[in-house]
Amino acid sequence: MKIKTESSARKTQLLCGFIVEKYDKILGIGKIDSKTDLVISQAIKDNEGKLGRINVIPTPSKSTQRILLAGLGSKESITNDTIRFVSGKIAQKAKELKLKEFTIISPPNFVSDPVSSVTQIVEGCKMSLYKFDKFKSEKDQDSPDLTIVISKSKKILSAIKNAEITADGTIFTKSIANLPPNECTPSTLANFAKTISNSKMKCTIFSKSELKKRGFGGISAVGQGSKNEPKLIVLDYKNARNEKPIVLVGKAVTFDTGGISLKPGDKMDEMKFDKCGGCTVLGIMKAISELKLPINLVGIIPSVENMPGGESYRPGDIIKLYNGKTVEILNTDAEGRLILADALAYGEKHYSPKAIIDFATLTGACIVALGTNVAAIISNNENLTKKITNSSKRTTEEVWELPLNQDYMDMIKSDVADMKNVGIGRAAGTITAAAFLKNAVEKTPWAHVDIAGVAWTQTATKEKPYNPKGATGFGVRLILDYLQNL
Repeated sequence: MKIKTESSARKTQLLCGFIVEKYDKILGIGKIDSKTDLVISQAIKDNEGKLGRINVIPTPSKSTQRILLAGLGSKESITNDTIRFVSGKIAQKAKELKLKEFTIISPPNFVSDPVSSVTQIVEGCKMSLYKFDKFKSEKDQDSPDLTIVISKSKKILSAIKNAEITADGTIFTKSIANLPPNECTPSTLANFAKTISNSKMKCTIFSKSELKKRGFGGISAVGQGSKNEPKLIVLDYKNARNEKPIVLVGKAVTFDTGGISLKPGDKMDEMKFDKCGGCTVLGIMKAISELKLPINLVGIIPSVENMPGGESYRPGDIIKLYNGKTVEILNTDAEGRLILADALAYGEKHYSPKAIIDFATLTGACIVALGTNVAAIISNNENLTKKITNSSKRTTEEVWELPLNQDYMDMIKSDVADMKNVGIGRAAGTITAAAFLKNAVEKTPWAHVDIAGVAWTQTATKEKPYNPKGATGFGVRLILDYLQNL
């Protein structure tokens, strides 16, 4: 999709305007001709401005073949996500009509400020036109080009460029996360990291032998049961002098059988999405290098395949993590926290960061607690949590804070090692997993984001045009907003 701006509507196959409830006109579209105006007037009554409702009207005009009316709902209910949501529906309609291009008139200021409007239009359109068809014999048709009618300025043009990079980063994340396990091993993921490295962003890959030699006991143990060797992927982006970096860590289990503690067969195919945390970090790093943000940022992705086999780690094993702490293994399906703990400890020791944020499809308990539309955030730093939560409100990638006190830390104490890798029964499963991770971070401000419910579309996931079936890319827009608003 190519995107351009115009200060007034030009010749187009589809002219799209927004409607708000109780307003009897298309926002931004003036009179066209008497016959067309009558048809539009009736279409507005039919549409009523209801959120997401679409009406397409043929016109006799030589400059505009069709006019599309898109409802935004009531003025009071419009949020940061509304225009993104409705723009996605418009883009999908334009594609359904097999058009080569379409034009959207940006809504006036009383609906949304211009920078926010173009950001939401671009993100909504680009992400809604994404489809994972890599393994389809018949590929998806080319996406139509978009023209946005809005007063041009440096701010507007910059916002469009940023929105395109953000959307592309999210799509990059989705395209990798959607890959099946036979097409995406830890080595494959490492190769994706290499493709986005550049002069400002160095890529380092630790092999199986290096991981064992350097003391990455968690990654080594989880990965030893698979013929696909584990990897630790490190992307180091430097674009600011003498500034401590922010470290992002993403869990990337390219497929999770549960290991010896084998998962039930039902929906095990969805465990290809257990790599989504790592894919999120890849998408963020790609976008940051393209935005050329003047910061230092490190992305660390521990990647394994958790398989049962003759060399698999077992319930009852005791392993030593990178930070020297010992862990009693009670369930090999609680593997994500083991590889994350190694990566967190490595990130803190080698980079002395000013903050660490990790993303992981860590616990099914998170889905029980918060459902499939909100991620959990657990942190040791109130200020960091507040900043991420503010970004969550702007991007509509929702997070909800859960507590973490000493009582939860006590729940993972072991009689025979420093820790055990599961808590007490099913109680507070999301929090006890975070308590385990907290042992890997000594003093750095840290936030853990459990994306088990939001990383891919599930039965109860709210339908959004920009989140078609499959991986959602959750966290890319959230953290890019956080980093740009530091």
